[in-house]
Amino acid sequence: MRAITAAIALTLATTATADTWNLPAGYNENNYHSKNLVWFADEIRNATDGQVDIVVHPGASLVKLPEIKRAVQSGQVPIGEILLANSGNEDAYFEADMVPFLATGLDSAKALYDAQWANLEERFETQNLKMLYSVCWPGNGLFSKNELPSLAAMDGMKFRAYNAITARVAEQFGAQPVTIQVPELAQAFLTGLADVMLTSAPILVAAKASDFGDYFYNFNAFHPRNAVIVNKTTWDGLPEETRKTIEEIAAKAEDRGWELCREDQARSLDTIAENGITVIEPSDEMKAEFQTAAQAIIAEWETRAGQDGSDLRRAIGQ
Repeated sequence: MRAITAAIALTLATTATADTWNLPAGYNENNYHSKNLVWFADEIRNATDGQVDIVVHPGASLVKLPEIKRAVQSGQVPIGEILLANSGNEDAYFEADMVPFLATGLDSAKALYDAQWANLEERFETQNLKMLYSVCWPGNGLFSKNELPSLAAMDGMKFRAYNAITARVAEQFGAQPVTIQVPELAQAFLTGLADVMLTSAPILVAAKASDFGDYFYNFNAFHPRNAVIVNKTTWDGLPEETRKTIEEIAAKAEDRGWELCREDQARSLDTIAENGITVIEPSDEMKAEFQTAAQAIIAEWETRAGQDGSDLRRAIGQ
């Protein structure tokens, strides 16, 4: 387990009170996930008369995104927002939402989540965690510094990966996966540490990606999900009425987040185009390349996920 740094510990010591929950999040404060977290926190503060006062720390300012789950699990922070697929190394089931072409489009992504929910809840409970809600990202496509005549052109390129499944996509096309977090994107692309990545349009807007790349291929290949999790011991220590109130607000935040995703998908695509990024609807040939590669990744994922993975594929009609 990685220890929280001295700086983080100092932040916790100086900001935390008996009623304060510091909530680390990995994304820019202007991102709709972060804005939804602030709405969620405000609603809980008002509904509990300040008994639960959640302070949102966006942009990996408190804990880096890959470390948030462990921080919540261990009680270093009581609550946090994670990217589910970052836990794919410990259990492939967590990364189902990032398997290319397993569920495309927001309606399919929601069906996937609904089919996963009970198993995810069970897994989190064994890890001293409770999931309060989960919201997806817009469909992911390929962002590149240079035009890609075909996906085979990625052979030898440096491919920004942030978990096992994105690294596997890179390998499938002969690219070299490199681990780079969102706040480091501009520097990585400008200095040649990355050439291409799988991402969504809102990330490109927040990162001002037009400064370091020119093309976005709108594959809509998958919809990763964030999840807000709380330490189970902390959760169980709350009065039953308070837990019920938080769960009701969490359900509203989830519905709100999915609608924000739908709105942001259209708006972000327009924004990156206005900023000079060429948004390309992939050709049939390019889609076929990706889908062929995806079949191998889906099969590998199902093997790693075991019976739960097979059951999930059947549940969503795959």
